[in-house]
Amino acid sequence: MTDSGRGTGPDFIEALARGLDVLRSFRAGTPAMTLSEIAGHTGLARPTVRRILITLEELGYVRSADRGYALTPRVLDLGMAYVNSLSMWEVARPHMEKLVSQTNESTSMAQLDGGDIVYVARVAVPKIVTLAVTIGTRFPAPATSMGKVLLAALSPATLAAVLAEPSRSGINARWQPAPPDLEAALREVRAKGWALADQDLAPGIRSIATGVRDGDGAVIAAINVTVHAAETSVETLLEEHLPKLLRTAADISHDWALTASVPATKS
Repeated sequence: MTDSGRGTGPDFIEALARGLDVLRSFRAGTPAMTLSEIAGHTGLARPTVRRILITLEELGYVRSADRGYALTPRVLDLGMAYVNSLSMWEVARPHMEKLVSQTNESTSMAQLDGGDIVYVARVAVPKIVTLAVTIGTRFPAPATSMGKVLLAALSPATLAAVLAEPSRSGINARWQPAPPDLEAALREVRAKGWALADQDLAPGIRSIATGVRDGDGAVIAAINVTVHAAETSVETLLEEHLPKLLRTAADISHDWALTASVPATKS
């Protein structure tokens, strides 16, 4: 549903917000939706949705499908523009690839978006996991190792505001902590500098994560190593993979700081 009170200023463009609502209405498991379904998801009137879909189709972001409309690969440009604007993938990729070669396990990088983490970089190995992960995938932050790292880095006021936002992941995590339990977990992360998630999100998924920092030492992203619980014990994850993960995060942070310190050249 759209929030009718979200626009607070004279420069707020409601038509643009409605167009984004329509794009966000497409969910995993529903690659195509009818006009009525989109109207129901967004809370917009059918004629409004129809005009938006016609516009998005002309721009190449949606296409007509058997049962209505579906997204096209062009929508990936919107997400990759964000990643590329930060040079995040360019900086992190060689380090993440090295980490994967050392551990033979997948590694990912994520940032916070409200109460969710969103994957912004990933190097995967071909192993069966219970949840599919790609760039743009979102999960509830408290139930993930990267989410715990990112939440632990927030100020108390910001943390409260973030946790007040409902998840848009569509995932019902196994671990849904009460506030005291989450705060205890985040205190532990702050003390250690890394986080463990032992099947908190879903059965079979075990991961460790730590922060990637900018030149001022602020956590700007989190990076993890993910394993299958049936194949890799917590002890192996902590004793063998964690030191490599911490080294990788430090190397990415170092390169990120160097990249950010170089003035942009004018063409």
